[in-house]
Amino acid sequence: MNKQIVKLAIPNIVSNLSVPLLSSVDTALMGRLDSEIYIGAIALGALIFNFVYWSFGFLRMGTTGLTAQAYGEKNDAKLMQILGRALAFGLGAALVLLLSHQWLLELGFSILDGSEAVESLAKDYFYIRIWAAPATLCLYGFMGWFFGMQNAVVPMVLTIIINLVNIIANVILIQYFDMTAEGVALGTVIAQYVGLFVAIAIFYKRHSHLLVHLHRKTIFELQEFKKFLSLNRDIFIRTFMLVFAFSFFENQSASQGDLTLAVNSIFLQFIAWISYGIDGFAFASESLVGKFAGAKQFKKLKKAINLSFVWGFGLSIIYSLAFYFFGTELLQLFTNQENVLAAATAYIPWIILFPILATAGYIWDGVFIGLVASKAMRNTMLIALVFYMLLFHFVKYQLGEMTNYWIWLTFSLFIGIRGIIQTIYYKYKL
Repeated sequence: MNKQIVKLAIPNIVSNLSVPLLSSVDTALMGRLDSEIYIGAIALGALIFNFVYWSFGFLRMGTTGLTAQAYGEKNDAKLMQILGRALAFGLGAALVLLLSHQWLLELGFSILDGSEAVESLAKDYFYIRIWAAPATLCLYGFMGWFFGMQNAVVPMVLTIIINLVNIIANVILIQYFDMTAEGVALGTVIAQYVGLFVAIAIFYKRHSHLLVHLHRKTIFELQEFKKFLSLNRDIFIRTFMLVFAFSFFENQSASQGDLTLAVNSIFLQFIAWISYGIDGFAFASESLVGKFAGAKQFKKLKKAINLSFVWGFGLSIIYSLAFYFFGTELLQLFTNQENVLAAATAYIPWIILFPILATAGYIWDGVFIGLVASKAMRNTMLIALVFYMLLFHFVKYQLGEMTNYWIWLTFSLFIGIRGIIQTIYYKYKL
């Protein structure tokens, strides 16, 4: 079982870590320009897309769970129908985003609290990156499907290609064409479409025999499509709430000024490294739990869950030790601005603690996805988010005004309590 977990997790970790690598390169490029507003602009612009795209993360997660169970059942027709529904939904959602992008922009900046200079740059970023929507959402469908097929290598290859193209494009556009935020956005658009074309090519080469099962009538069969939407609805609500929590944290950071926003944006890069790394074992759990659930091998299912936690917490300890010994040096990778570095140093203890607090939540997400337990994901996130909001506003009421220390404290408690709630829910409800 350990070999199966590692076989699935290592490609996932490699591919996952290439995602925050891209974001980290973008932050480092902006952090070496002549003002902290460039870091803040990328942070706010990306925040809107994170809110949207992470909310559509259900498309990958739901597709993985359904595909893994169909794979366990050895049902080729169902496998093709699931992919067809995921791609159809992705294209439809992308069209809605493109048609409503101006409204989305106005809504985003009516909520976010940044300076005028930061918001101006962030809007330039938004108007370009929105055109990546069709490619991004279709890639969610392909990624989830390949994961469900117990194939972690293809998503790894896709993710590495996408992020290498993105990094190269960003460096060229910023360093040689004197672009700033708009260069980062254009690099993302180029990379997403390259990734989509590669995904289509790989699917056709490896799985073209499944195309005989691709029929519009079966893809849009009302009962099955309602089941697909119902599952994904709950995951969407859960993901929306999680993105809201992160967005709330970043918006509170922005309200403290451009310097605090820059500091916390860098620490969010660290959190991305943590999340995507530990998610490697969560993704392995999705695939294995889904396969064993579909095959009704419940002893193996429980063993897969237990070992996923062992591996996940092992990696979290490595992360914490790395931040403990090298936190200052890691900060210097993102910026050479002395005021940002000085302000950030005081918050290193929070990022040391974060991996331990977050691991249970990440692994349980993978387990729930494999079990297609979307309502459990939704309900546990709702309880945790209510706790976060009540705690934050209680502290703010008691203090009169929040500082960055208390912003970090309440956010960290939210992250930790989420895993505890999921553990209780699994034990007594599933």
